[in-house]
Amino acid sequence: MEERSFALKDPKENVNAFRLDGKAAIITGAGSGIGLAIARKFASNGAFVHLLDINLEAAESAAQQILSESGQARAYGCDVTRREAVKVVFEEIFGQDRIHILVNNAGIAHVGNLEKTTEEEFDRIFRVNVKGVYQCMFAAIEHMKGNGEGVILNMASIAAWSGLADRFAYSMSKGAVVAMTYSVARDYVQHGVRCNSISPARVHTPFVDRYLQQNYPGREKEMFAKLSQTQPIGRMAHPDEVASLALFLCSDDAAFITGTDYAIDGGFLNLHG
Repeated sequence: MEERSFALKDPKENVNAFRLDGKAAIITGAGSGIGLAIARKFASNGAFVHLLDINLEAAESAAQQILSESGQARAYGCDVTRREAVKVVFEEIFGQDRIHILVNNAGIAHVGNLEKTTEEEFDRIFRVNVKGVYQCMFAAIEHMKGNGEGVILNMASIAAWSGLADRFAYSMSKGAVVAMTYSVARDYVQHGVRCNSISPARVHTPFVDRYLQQNYPGREKEMFAKLSQTQPIGRMAHPDEVASLALFLCSDDAAFITGTDYAIDGGFLNLHG
């Protein structure tokens, strides 16, 4: 067999590393938090971003922000738990664009152990965090197969890997996301489709602020500091830091990466204790 030599790239070739010029991405849950940060990061690096959110007003606001930053974006209202709603929106997008990237970011949180998790709450978490990811991958995979390429990035959590207190249903859902990621990566690698996931620890988003206001009125600063110290690095992640990892994994510079979950956790999983 003829041997191939792999020369090191000239550092000058990396000036535009992680660019997404000429690519189009669908991002769910893009109206706020991590989803918005990913959308802005992708758009600022050349991608046309299609922003999906159950709150159309939030998606439109996000799109306007990206347009004001000289990016390209379009907003859609979409409930990812509903097969027909997902199908309609994705088909509309496919009629406009060849989609290279799907980021499944839409999700909801839940606090409670087994005994404090009602069947209704369990079903709701499953519908959004698990079935929602399934619905969007199902809607996109034929399109990506037909193109002979594609990148799927799913948002998981360290809850998939660590026994977090009072996160029974949420941990279940994120464990399922990681398992689906591995399965899709295996089944579609021969079609040129890569599939990875990101598992963040706590990220400072508006959700965290609302959670503290609702559950610890008057003690927000104290509890914020306590939650921040859960990460050995001593703080929560910023949404933009998660977005930077997402940008790399969805870029051509990560072309050799598939079937992997990436923790972005300030040392939580490996440095605890």
